[in-house]
Amino acid sequence: MTGMLIAGERTEGAAGEGLDVVDPATEETIESVPRGTAADVDAAVEAAHRAFGEWQKTDAEDRAKLLRAAIALIERDRKDLTMSLVHEQGKPVTEAAGEIHHLVHGLNFYADLATKVRGSYQPLPSALSKAYGMVIRRPMGVVAAIVPNNFPLTLLGTKLAPALMAGNTIVVKPAATTPLTTLKIADLFQEAGFPAGVVNVITGKGSEVGDALVTHDKVRRVAFTGSTAVGRHIMGLAAPKLKRMTMELGGSDPVIVAPDANIKAAARGIAIGRFWNCGQMCLGGKRVYVFDEVYDELLEQLTRTVGKYEPGLGWEKAEKPAIRVGPLHTSDGRDELMEQLQDALDGGGELVLGGDKPDTAGYFMNPTIVTNPALDSRVAHEETFGPVLPIWRVSDLDEAIGLANDSEYGLGASVWTNDVRMIHRVANEVDAGMKWVNQFHYGYDELPFGGVKQSGYGKEHGVEGLDYYLEDISVVVGGLE
Repeated sequence: MTGMLIAGERTEGAAGEGLDVVDPATEETIESVPRGTAADVDAAVEAAHRAFGEWQKTDAEDRAKLLRAAIALIERDRKDLTMSLVHEQGKPVTEAAGEIHHLVHGLNFYADLATKVRGSYQPLPSALSKAYGMVIRRPMGVVAAIVPNNFPLTLLGTKLAPALMAGNTIVVKPAATTPLTTLKIADLFQEAGFPAGVVNVITGKGSEVGDALVTHDKVRRVAFTGSTAVGRHIMGLAAPKLKRMTMELGGSDPVIVAPDANIKAAARGIAIGRFWNCGQMCLGGKRVYVFDEVYDELLEQLTRTVGKYEPGLGWEKAEKPAIRVGPLHTSDGRDELMEQLQDALDGGGELVLGGDKPDTAGYFMNPTIVTNPALDSRVAHEETFGPVLPIWRVSDLDEAIGLANDSEYGLGASVWTNDVRMIHRVANEVDAGMKWVNQFHYGYDELPFGGVKQSGYGKEHGVEGLDYYLEDISVVVGGLE
Protein backbone atom coordinates (compact mmCIF):
# COMPACT_ATOMS: atom_id res chain seq x y z
CA MET A 1 0.00 0.00 0.00
CA THR A 2 1.26 3.49 -0.90
CA GLY A 3 0.70 5.66 2.17
CA MET A 4 -0.67 9.19 2.24
CA LEU A 5 1.52 12.10 3.32
CA ILE A 6 0.81 13.88 6.61
CA ALA A 7 3.29 16.13 8.41
CA GLY A 8 6.14 14.94 6.21
CA GLU A 9 5.56 11.24 6.93
CA ARG A 10 3.89 8.47 4.96
CA THR A 11 1.03 6.81 6.82
CA GLU A 12 -1.52 4.08 6.11
CA GLY A 13 -4.13 6.01 8.05
CA ALA A 14 -6.26 5.49 11.11
CA ALA A 15 -8.52 2.79 9.64
CA GLY A 16 -5.82 0.63 8.08
CA GLU A 17 -8.06 -0.03 5.08
CA GLY A 18 -7.09 0.30 1.45
CA LEU A 19 -8.61 1.43 -1.84
CA ASP A 20 -7.52 -0.20 -5.08
CA VAL A 21 -6.16 1.89 -7.92
CA VAL A 22 -7.14 0.34 -11.25
CA ASP A 23 -5.52 0.79 -14.66
CA PRO A 24 -8.50 1.75 -16.88
CA ALA A 25 -6.79 0.30 -19.96
CA THR A 26 -6.50 -3.21 -18.50
CA GLU A 27 -8.95 -3.17 -15.56
CA GLU A 28 -6.13 -4.55 -13.40
CA THR A 29 -5.29 -3.29 -9.91
CA ILE A 30 -1.89 -1.63 -9.94
CA GLU A 31 -1.62 -0.44 -6.33
CA SER A 32 -3.67 0.48 -3.29
CA VAL A 33 -3.78 3.58 -1.10
CA PRO A 34 -5.28 4.21 2.34
CA ARG A 35 -9.01 4.74 2.68
CA GLY A 36 -8.70 7.90 4.70
CA THR A 37 -10.99 8.89 7.54
CA ALA A 38 -12.07 12.09 9.27
CA ALA A 39 -9.32 11.42 11.80
CA ASP A 40 -6.73 11.43 9.00
CA VAL A 41 -8.16 14.68 7.67
CA ASP A 42 -7.89 16.23 11.11
CA ALA A 43 -4.26 15.11 11.42
CA ALA A 44 -3.41 16.56 8.00
CA VAL A 45 -5.14 19.89 8.65
CA GLU A 46 -3.56 20.21 12.09
CA ALA A 47 -0.14 19.54 10.53
CA ALA A 48 -0.76 22.21 7.89
CA HIS A 49 -2.01 24.62 10.56
CA ARG A 50 1.13 24.12 12.66
CA ALA A 51 3.39 24.58 9.66
CA PHE A 52 1.60 27.75 8.56
CA GLY A 53 3.05 29.85 11.40
CA GLU A 54 6.59 29.61 10.08
CA TRP A 55 5.80 29.16 6.40
CA GLN A 56 3.96 32.48 6.17
CA LYS A 57 7.05 34.20 7.57
CA THR A 58 9.38 32.57 5.07
CA ASP A 59 10.76 35.08 2.56
CA ALA A 60 8.96 34.93 -0.75
CA GLU A 61 12.29 34.49 -2.49
CA ASP A 62 13.06 31.45 -0.35
CA ARG A 63 9.63 29.96 -1.06
CA ALA A 64 10.32 30.40 -4.77
CA LYS A 65 13.73 28.73 -4.45
CA LEU A 66 12.13 25.69 -2.84
CA LEU A 67 9.52 25.49 -5.60
CA ARG A 68 12.23 25.67 -8.26
CA ALA A 69 14.09 22.88 -6.47
CA ALA A 70 10.93 20.77 -6.63
CA ILE A 71 10.57 21.59 -10.32
CA ALA A 72 14.11 20.33 -10.95
CA LEU A 73 13.24 17.04 -9.25
CA ILE A 74 10.07 16.70 -11.32
CA GLU A 75 12.21 17.19 -14.43
CA ARG A 76 14.62 14.55 -13.14
CA ASP A 77 11.82 12.03 -12.64
CA ARG A 78 9.77 13.05 -15.66
CA LYS A 79 9.76 9.58 -17.29
CA ASP A 80 8.68 7.79 -14.12
CA LEU A 81 5.94 10.35 -13.46
CA THR A 82 4.74 10.07 -17.06
CA MET A 83 4.35 6.28 -16.88
CA SER A 84 2.72 6.49 -13.47
CA LEU A 85 0.12 8.84 -14.91
CA VAL A 86 -0.42 6.64 -17.98
CA HIS A 87 -1.26 3.61 -15.84
CA GLU A 88 -3.46 5.21 -13.21
CA GLN A 89 -5.35 7.63 -15.47
CA GLY A 90 -5.27 5.83 -18.82
CA LYS A 91 -4.05 8.59 -21.13
CA PRO A 92 -1.37 7.84 -23.73
CA VAL A 93 2.30 8.61 -23.11
CA THR A 94 2.25 11.69 -25.35
CA GLU A 95 -0.66 13.19 -23.45
CA ALA A 96 0.77 12.29 -20.04
CA ALA A 97 4.10 13.89 -20.98
CA GLY A 98 2.17 16.95 -22.12
CA GLU A 99 0.44 17.15 -18.77
CA ILE A 100 3.75 17.06 -16.93
CA HIS A 101 5.03 19.80 -19.24
CA HIS A 102 1.97 21.91 -18.39
CA LEU A 103 2.48 21.26 -14.67
CA VAL A 104 6.11 22.38 -14.81
CA HIS A 105 5.23 25.48 -16.82
CA GLY A 106 2.60 26.46 -14.25
CA LEU A 107 4.90 25.86 -11.29
CA ASN A 108 7.57 28.04 -12.91
CA PHE A 109 5.00 30.75 -13.58
CA TYR A 110 4.08 31.02 -9.90
CA ALA A 111 7.67 30.67 -8.71
CA ASP A 112 8.34 33.82 -10.75
CA LEU A 113 5.30 35.56 -9.24
CA ALA A 114 6.16 34.77 -5.61
CA THR A 115 8.26 37.93 -5.20
CA LYS A 116 5.85 40.15 -7.17
CA VAL A 117 3.04 40.45 -4.61
CA ARG A 118 2.35 44.13 -3.95
CA GLY A 119 0.12 46.14 -1.66
CA SER A 120 -0.79 49.81 -1.93
CA TYR A 121 -0.63 53.24 -0.24
CA GLN A 122 -3.58 55.60 0.13
CA PRO A 123 -3.57 59.18 1.51
CA LEU A 124 -6.53 59.62 3.87
CA PRO A 125 -8.71 62.63 4.79
CA SER A 126 -7.41 64.51 7.82
CA ALA A 127 -10.81 65.08 9.46
CA LEU A 128 -9.88 62.86 12.42
CA SER A 129 -6.11 63.19 12.30
CA LYS A 130 -3.31 63.21 9.81
CA ALA A 131 -3.14 59.63 8.54
CA TYR A 132 -2.51 57.40 5.60
CA GLY A 133 -3.68 53.92 4.68
CA MET A 134 -1.94 50.80 3.44
CA VAL A 135 -3.34 47.67 1.90
CA ILE A 136 -1.14 44.75 2.82
CA ARG A 137 -1.60 41.24 1.47
CA ARG A 138 -1.43 38.20 3.70
CA PRO A 139 -1.86 34.46 3.16
CA MET A 140 -5.09 32.90 4.39
CA GLY A 141 -3.88 29.80 6.23
CA VAL A 142 -4.71 26.18 5.43
CA VAL A 143 -5.95 25.52 1.89
CA ALA A 144 -7.96 22.46 0.87
CA ALA A 145 -7.29 21.46 -2.74
CA ILE A 146 -9.68 18.92 -4.26
CA VAL A 147 -8.48 17.58 -7.61
CA PRO A 148 -10.37 15.42 -10.18
CA ASN A 149 -9.18 12.39 -12.12
CA ASN A 150 -8.99 13.78 -15.66
CA PHE A 151 -5.88 15.97 -15.27
CA PRO A 152 -4.50 15.01 -11.84
CA LEU A 153 -1.22 16.92 -12.18
CA THR A 154 -2.19 20.01 -14.14
CA LEU A 155 -5.11 20.68 -11.81
CA LEU A 156 -2.93 19.94 -8.80
CA GLY A 157 -0.43 22.57 -9.96
CA THR A 158 -3.04 25.28 -10.48
CA LYS A 159 -3.82 25.07 -6.77
CA LEU A 160 -0.57 23.96 -5.18
CA ALA A 161 1.73 26.59 -6.70
CA PRO A 162 -0.26 29.79 -6.02
CA ALA A 163 -1.27 28.57 -2.57
CA LEU A 164 2.32 27.91 -1.52
CA MET A 165 3.82 30.99 -3.16
CA ALA A 166 1.26 33.18 -1.40
CA GLY A 167 2.43 31.71 1.92
CA ASN A 168 -0.35 29.25 2.65
CA THR A 169 -0.04 25.59 3.56
CA ILE A 170 -2.09 22.95 1.80
CA VAL A 171 -3.92 19.65 2.15
CA VAL A 172 -4.46 17.99 -1.23
CA LYS A 173 -7.24 15.49 -1.80
CA PRO A 174 -6.68 13.76 -5.18
CA ALA A 175 -9.42 11.74 -6.83
CA ALA A 176 -9.72 8.31 -5.21
CA THR A 177 -8.84 6.72 -8.56
CA THR A 178 -5.75 8.83 -9.39
CA PRO A 179 -3.71 9.40 -6.22
CA LEU A 180 -0.41 7.73 -7.11
CA THR A 181 1.37 10.35 -9.20
CA THR A 182 0.19 13.10 -6.85
CA LEU A 183 1.86 11.26 -3.98
CA LYS A 184 5.05 11.00 -6.02
CA ILE A 185 4.96 14.76 -6.61
CA ALA A 186 4.43 15.36 -2.89
CA ASP A 187 7.48 13.23 -2.12
CA LEU A 188 9.54 15.40 -4.46
CA PHE A 189 8.40 18.52 -2.60
CA GLN A 190 9.63 16.91 0.60
CA GLU A 191 12.93 16.02 -1.08
CA ALA A 192 13.25 19.61 -2.30
CA GLY A 193 13.21 20.83 1.31
CA PHE A 194 9.66 22.01 1.92
CA PRO A 195 9.07 21.91 5.68
CA ALA A 196 6.98 19.05 7.03
CA GLY A 197 3.29 19.90 7.03
CA VAL A 198 3.43 22.55 4.32
CA VAL A 199 2.26 20.01 1.73
CA ASN A 200 0.00 17.15 2.81
CA VAL A 201 -1.89 14.58 0.71
CA ILE A 202 -4.83 12.57 1.98
CA THR A 203 -6.38 9.73 0.00
CA GLY A 204 -9.85 8.28 0.08
CA LYS A 205 -13.40 8.83 -1.07
CA GLY A 206 -14.81 12.29 -1.54
CA SER A 207 -17.88 11.54 0.51
CA GLU A 208 -15.64 10.68 3.45
CA VAL A 209 -12.37 12.61 3.46
CA GLY A 210 -13.48 15.30 0.99
CA ASP A 211 -16.48 16.33 3.07
CA ALA A 212 -14.44 16.22 6.28
CA LEU A 213 -11.77 18.41 4.70
CA VAL A 214 -14.18 21.06 3.44
CA THR A 215 -15.96 21.35 6.78
CA HIS A 216 -12.84 21.39 8.99
CA ASP A 217 -12.75 24.52 11.15
CA LYS A 218 -9.10 25.26 10.38
CA VAL A 219 -9.45 25.11 6.59
CA ARG A 220 -9.77 28.72 5.44
CA ARG A 221 -9.80 28.28 1.69
CA VAL A 222 -11.25 25.60 -0.63
CA ALA A 223 -10.11 25.16 -4.23
CA PHE A 224 -12.20 22.65 -6.14
CA THR A 225 -12.24 21.31 -9.69
CA GLY A 226 -14.90 18.80 -10.67
CA SER A 227 -18.49 18.36 -11.70
CA THR A 228 -21.13 20.99 -11.15
CA ALA A 229 -23.18 18.58 -9.02
CA VAL A 230 -20.31 17.92 -6.62
CA GLY A 231 -19.41 21.62 -6.64
CA ARG A 232 -22.90 22.48 -5.43
CA HIS A 233 -22.53 19.91 -2.66
CA ILE A 234 -19.19 21.33 -1.54
CA MET A 235 -20.53 24.88 -1.59
CA GLY A 236 -23.34 23.75 0.70
CA LEU A 237 -20.85 22.25 3.14
CA ALA A 238 -18.59 25.31 3.14
CA ALA A 239 -21.27 28.00 3.25
CA PRO A 240 -22.11 27.85 6.99
CA LYS A 241 -18.48 28.60 7.83
CA LEU A 242 -18.06 31.25 5.10
CA LYS A 243 -14.94 29.67 3.62
CA ARG A 244 -13.22 31.35 0.69
CA MET A 245 -13.79 29.27 -2.43
CA THR A 246 -13.04 28.91 -6.09
CA MET A 247 -15.08 26.48 -8.15
CA GLU A 248 -13.98 25.25 -11.60
CA LEU A 249 -16.90 23.10 -12.60
CA GLY A 250 -18.40 21.35 -15.61
CA GLY A 251 -18.58 22.71 -19.13
CA SER A 252 -20.29 22.18 -22.45
CA ASP A 253 -18.19 24.50 -24.58
CA PRO A 254 -19.64 25.67 -27.91
CA VAL A 255 -17.54 25.97 -31.08
CA ILE A 256 -18.69 28.15 -33.97
CA VAL A 257 -17.28 27.61 -37.48
CA ALA A 258 -17.88 30.57 -39.84
CA PRO A 259 -17.85 30.56 -43.67
CA ASP A 260 -14.42 32.21 -43.90
CA ALA A 261 -12.74 29.74 -41.51
CA ASN A 262 -9.67 27.74 -42.44
CA ILE A 263 -11.59 24.47 -42.53
CA LYS A 264 -8.60 22.17 -42.37
CA ALA A 265 -7.24 24.01 -39.33
CA ALA A 266 -10.69 24.10 -37.73
CA ALA A 267 -11.19 20.36 -38.18
CA ARG A 268 -7.80 19.58 -36.69
CA GLY A 269 -8.34 21.99 -33.78
CA ILE A 270 -11.81 20.64 -33.02
CA ALA A 271 -10.51 17.06 -33.11
CA ILE A 272 -7.71 17.82 -30.66
CA GLY A 273 -9.95 19.92 -28.43
CA ARG A 274 -12.62 17.22 -28.24
CA PHE A 275 -10.75 13.91 -28.27
CA TRP A 276 -7.61 14.76 -26.27
CA ASN A 277 -7.66 12.75 -23.03
CA CYS A 278 -10.45 10.64 -24.57
CA GLY A 279 -12.69 13.69 -24.41
CA GLN A 280 -12.54 13.86 -20.61
CA MET A 281 -12.15 17.60 -20.21
CA CYS A 282 -14.25 20.20 -18.46
CA LEU A 283 -12.66 22.56 -20.94
CA GLY A 284 -13.11 21.21 -24.45
CA GLY A 285 -15.21 21.88 -27.55
CA LYS A 286 -18.33 19.80 -26.93
CA ARG A 287 -20.98 21.39 -29.19
CA VAL A 288 -20.08 22.45 -32.73
CA TYR A 289 -22.23 24.88 -34.74
CA VAL A 290 -21.24 25.13 -38.41
CA PHE A 291 -22.54 27.62 -40.97
CA ASP A 292 -24.42 26.10 -43.92
CA GLU A 293 -21.84 27.27 -46.43
CA VAL A 294 -19.03 25.15 -44.96
CA TYR A 295 -20.94 22.44 -43.11
CA ASP A 296 -20.29 19.61 -45.58
CA GLU A 297 -16.61 20.49 -45.99
CA LEU A 298 -16.03 20.74 -42.25
CA LEU A 299 -17.83 17.46 -41.57
CA GLU A 300 -15.80 15.67 -44.25
CA GLN A 301 -12.48 17.01 -42.92
CA LEU A 302 -13.40 16.31 -39.31
CA THR A 303 -14.59 12.78 -40.03
CA ARG A 304 -11.35 12.05 -41.89
CA THR A 305 -9.27 13.43 -38.99
CA VAL A 306 -11.18 11.71 -36.20
CA GLY A 307 -11.18 8.47 -38.17
CA LYS A 308 -7.44 8.25 -37.54
CA TYR A 309 -7.91 7.90 -33.79
CA GLU A 310 -7.32 4.36 -32.59
CA PRO A 311 -8.18 3.26 -29.04
CA GLY A 312 -5.42 1.29 -27.39
CA LEU A 313 -2.94 0.93 -24.56
CA GLY A 314 -1.41 4.26 -23.67
CA TRP A 315 2.14 2.92 -23.47
CA GLU A 316 1.98 1.51 -27.00
CA LYS A 317 2.35 3.80 -30.02
CA ALA A 318 -0.23 3.55 -32.77
CA GLU A 319 1.14 2.88 -36.24
CA LYS A 320 1.04 5.99 -38.39
CA PRO A 321 -1.18 7.55 -39.58
CA ALA A 322 -3.26 6.25 -36.66
CA ILE A 323 -3.36 8.40 -33.51
CA ARG A 324 -3.54 6.75 -30.11
CA VAL A 325 -6.50 7.52 -27.85
CA GLY A 326 -6.72 6.02 -24.39
CA PRO A 327 -9.69 4.63 -22.47
CA LEU A 328 -12.30 6.43 -20.47
CA HIS A 329 -11.29 6.52 -16.85
CA THR A 330 -14.22 4.51 -15.46
CA SER A 331 -16.77 2.04 -16.76
CA ASP A 332 -19.57 4.14 -15.22
CA GLY A 333 -18.40 7.14 -17.21
CA ARG A 334 -18.53 5.11 -20.41
CA ASP A 335 -21.99 3.80 -19.61
CA GLU A 336 -23.35 7.30 -19.08
CA LEU A 337 -21.79 8.50 -22.32
CA MET A 338 -23.37 5.64 -24.26
CA GLU A 339 -26.75 6.57 -22.77
CA GLN A 340 -26.30 10.19 -23.83
CA LEU A 341 -25.37 9.08 -27.34
CA GLN A 342 -28.39 6.78 -27.61
CA ASP A 343 -30.64 9.65 -26.56
CA ALA A 344 -29.13 11.77 -29.35
CA LEU A 345 -29.80 9.04 -31.92
CA ASP A 346 -33.32 8.45 -30.63
CA GLY A 347 -33.92 12.17 -31.06
CA GLY A 348 -33.04 12.15 -34.76
CA GLY A 349 -29.27 12.48 -34.68
CA GLU A 350 -27.28 10.75 -37.42
CA LEU A 351 -24.31 8.62 -36.40
CA VAL A 352 -21.42 9.54 -38.70
CA LEU A 353 -18.53 7.81 -36.94
CA GLY A 354 -17.96 5.47 -34.00
CA GLY A 355 -20.74 4.95 -31.52
CA ASP A 356 -19.47 1.65 -30.16
CA LYS A 357 -16.71 0.21 -28.01
CA PRO A 358 -13.88 -2.15 -28.95
CA ASP A 359 -14.22 -5.77 -27.89
CA THR A 360 -11.25 -5.63 -25.54
CA ALA A 361 -10.52 -5.22 -21.85
CA GLY A 362 -10.45 -1.67 -20.59
CA TYR A 363 -12.93 1.18 -20.65
CA PHE A 364 -12.42 2.08 -24.30
CA MET A 365 -14.89 3.77 -26.62
CA ASN A 366 -14.45 4.59 -30.28
CA PRO A 367 -14.38 8.34 -31.02
CA THR A 368 -17.85 9.30 -32.13
CA ILE A 369 -19.46 12.02 -34.26
CA VAL A 370 -23.22 12.54 -34.37
CA THR A 371 -24.90 15.22 -36.49
CA ASN A 372 -27.96 17.35 -35.87
CA PRO A 373 -29.48 15.64 -32.83
CA ALA A 374 -32.56 17.30 -31.35
CA LEU A 375 -31.86 20.64 -29.73
CA ASP A 376 -33.37 19.36 -26.49
CA SER A 377 -31.25 16.18 -26.48
CA ARG A 378 -28.93 15.31 -23.63
CA VAL A 379 -25.79 15.98 -25.69
CA ALA A 380 -27.07 19.50 -26.33
CA HIS A 381 -27.67 20.33 -22.67
CA GLU A 382 -25.57 18.02 -20.50
CA GLU A 383 -21.83 17.78 -20.18
CA THR A 384 -20.56 14.92 -22.35
CA PHE A 385 -17.43 13.73 -20.59
CA GLY A 386 -15.88 11.56 -23.26
CA PRO A 387 -15.24 11.04 -26.98
CA VAL A 388 -18.66 12.04 -28.37
CA LEU A 389 -19.00 15.15 -30.55
CA PRO A 390 -22.39 16.51 -31.70
CA ILE A 391 -22.44 18.88 -34.68
CA TRP A 392 -25.28 21.13 -35.83
CA ARG A 393 -25.87 23.09 -39.02
CA VAL A 394 -26.71 26.81 -38.50
CA SER A 395 -27.69 29.58 -40.88
CA ASP A 396 -26.02 32.63 -39.35
CA LEU A 397 -24.18 34.06 -36.34
CA ASP A 398 -27.35 35.04 -34.52
CA GLU A 399 -28.51 31.42 -34.53
CA ALA A 400 -25.06 30.16 -33.54
CA ILE A 401 -24.77 32.53 -30.57
CA GLY A 402 -28.32 31.75 -29.47
CA LEU A 403 -27.63 28.03 -29.43
CA ALA A 404 -24.23 28.52 -27.82
CA ASN A 405 -25.87 30.37 -24.92
CA ASP A 406 -28.73 27.86 -24.59
CA SER A 407 -26.88 26.01 -21.84
CA GLU A 408 -26.55 26.20 -18.09
CA TYR A 409 -22.78 26.01 -18.54
CA GLY A 410 -20.37 28.80 -19.37
CA LEU A 411 -16.79 27.59 -19.11
CA GLY A 412 -15.27 28.18 -22.56
CA ALA A 413 -16.24 28.91 -26.16
CA SER A 414 -14.50 29.42 -29.50
CA VAL A 415 -15.01 30.73 -33.01
CA TRP A 416 -13.14 29.91 -36.21
CA THR A 417 -13.15 33.02 -38.39
CA ASN A 418 -11.00 35.92 -39.56
CA ASP A 419 -13.91 38.37 -39.53
CA VAL A 420 -13.23 40.91 -36.79
CA ARG A 421 -16.94 41.68 -36.49
CA MET A 422 -17.73 38.04 -35.70
CA ILE A 423 -14.81 37.86 -33.29
CA HIS A 424 -16.09 40.96 -31.52
CA ARG A 425 -19.60 39.57 -31.19
CA VAL A 426 -18.51 36.16 -29.89
CA ALA A 427 -16.11 37.77 -27.43
CA ASN A 428 -18.84 40.00 -26.06
CA GLU A 429 -22.05 37.99 -26.47
CA VAL A 430 -21.27 34.34 -25.76
CA ASP A 431 -21.62 33.43 -22.08
CA ALA A 432 -18.27 31.86 -21.22
CA GLY A 433 -15.37 32.63 -18.93
CA MET A 434 -12.70 32.10 -21.60
CA LYS A 435 -12.82 32.26 -25.39
CA TRP A 436 -10.54 31.31 -28.25
CA VAL A 437 -10.31 32.51 -31.84
CA ASN A 438 -8.91 30.04 -34.38
CA GLN A 439 -7.55 27.79 -31.65
CA PHE A 440 -8.68 24.77 -29.66
CA HIS A 441 -9.55 25.17 -25.99
CA TYR A 442 -6.45 25.28 -23.81
CA GLY A 443 -5.90 26.85 -20.41
CA TYR A 444 -2.86 29.13 -20.44
CA ASP A 445 -1.09 29.73 -17.15
CA GLU A 446 -0.64 33.37 -18.16
CA LEU A 447 -4.38 34.14 -18.39
CA PRO A 448 -7.11 33.94 -15.75
CA PHE A 449 -9.37 30.94 -16.24
CA GLY A 450 -12.77 30.19 -14.75
CA GLY A 451 -16.40 29.82 -15.67
CA VAL A 452 -19.68 31.68 -15.46
CA LYS A 453 -23.21 30.39 -14.85
CA GLN A 454 -23.12 26.76 -13.66
CA SER A 455 -19.46 26.37 -14.61
CA GLY A 456 -18.35 27.93 -11.36
CA TYR A 457 -16.75 31.13 -10.15
CA GLY A 458 -13.36 32.49 -9.22
CA LYS A 459 -10.16 32.24 -11.24
CA GLU A 460 -7.24 29.91 -11.59
CA HIS A 461 -4.14 30.68 -13.67
CA GLY A 462 -2.66 34.11 -14.22
CA VAL A 463 -1.81 36.77 -11.66
CA GLU A 464 -5.48 36.57 -10.70
CA GLY A 465 -4.99 32.96 -9.60
CA LEU A 466 -2.49 34.11 -6.98
CA ASP A 467 -4.85 36.86 -5.82
CA TYR A 468 -7.40 34.27 -4.73
CA TYR A 469 -4.93 32.92 -2.15
CA LEU A 470 -4.29 36.29 -0.48
CA GLU A 471 -6.30 38.46 1.89
CA ASP A 472 -6.28 42.23 1.35
CA ILE A 473 -5.87 43.86 4.77
CA SER A 474 -6.38 47.61 5.28
CA VAL A 475 -4.09 49.34 7.77
CA VAL A 476 -4.61 52.95 8.91
CA VAL A 477 -1.55 54.76 10.26
CA GLY A 478 -2.41 57.84 12.31
CA GLY A 479 -0.79 60.00 14.99
CA LEU A 480 1.47 61.65 12.43
CA GLU A 481 1.13 65.26 13.58
